Amino acid sequence: MTTMADMTMDTPTDPGWRARRATVGLVVALFVAATASLFVGATGLSPLGLLHDLVTGQSLDLRAQVVILDIRLPRLVMGLLVGASLAVSGVIMQGLFRNPLADPGLVGVSAGAGLGAICAIVLGGLLPPAFIAISGFALVPLAAFAGSWLSVMALYAIATRGGHTSVATLLLAGIAIAALVGALSGVLIFMADDAQLRTLTFWGLGSLAGATWIKLAASAPLMLACLVAAPLLARGLNALTLGESAARHMGVGVEALKQAAIFIVAGGVGAAVAVSGGIGFVGLVVPHLLRLSTGPDHRYLLTNAALLGAITLVAADMVARSVVAPAELPIGIVMAIVGGPFFLWLLIRRRGLMEV
Repeated sequence: MTTMADMTMDTPTDPGWRARRATVGLVVALFVAATASLFVGATGLSPLGLLHDLVTGQSLDLRAQVVILDIRLPRLVMGLLVGASLAVSGVIMQGLFRNPLADPGLVGVSAGAGLGAICAIVLGGLLPPAFIAISGFALVPLAAFAGSWLSVMALYAIATRGGHTSVATLLLAGIAIAALVGALSGVLIFMADDAQLRTLTFWGLGSLAGATWIKLAASAPLMLACLVAAPLLARGLNALTLGESAARHMGVGVEALKQAAIFIVAGGVGAAVAVSGGIGFVGLVVPHLLRLSTGPDHRYLLTNAALLGAITLVAADMVARSVVAPAELPIGIVMAIVGGPFFLWLLIRRRGLMEV
């Protein structure tokens, strides 16, 4: 016998049906964006010529191999992972706080990573020469990653009491830690020389230009682990939308869910900021676009956010390296130009609800 539920499933009006269709479309769009990213850039190489050589099986010359394999491919992979990590972290933060304006930077993770990177840039010269030689270009990413983890550990220690983690305390402590870390970063920036100030400026604006296979080897495992673990939170985040009490009655371990969410966000955002610098609005814009188009079900939202976040950052990177070629615009500026107006539109759209 066909039930009413069966009759309403897999129809164009079913949110799950729309979300699954969106997943297919996003996979296709991601393939197109990734392919275009390999052939777009200010190197003088013809994109059509490179594509023709690859399709017909002709070997690339040495210059083309270096550009594709050593410059654009690691940059593409880093863009995919960073974009997916930031977007998925945004979905988790908004679900955890039950606040559509929550952002991964809200709990101080990005600020902690920034302080670590600034310490490495300004004070790195005080380290033993042997340590600097061993760490090489990985010193700044490693320091940023360490800074994000330290900020999260401090945040968790403040917000947890008797095995219970308060979301309100977590939010307020995150704001306070971000302010404190910002002040410490300001002191270090005040101490920096002209060359260090230039490095800090471009790192803070965000860029994928420094992508290398070495940096990916250090950061990709953590970002991948967070992306794989995030869908496990979907059921709990769906239940949490009804409130913590209702979620507990539905059998969800709320405290375990909060702790897992915090550490997944810390790992994903910390690793992403460590290798790409400050790139904002991905974790805010992408989840909202998907909620408006496919609904709030986290079973689909997390997967689609990873896909759309990756597409967004890869597309923004192509714009950043093409619009002022042969120079390059920091990708954080591109995202701010897109994300700023969207955030204002979101505030205006929700203004009526906030005033109730």
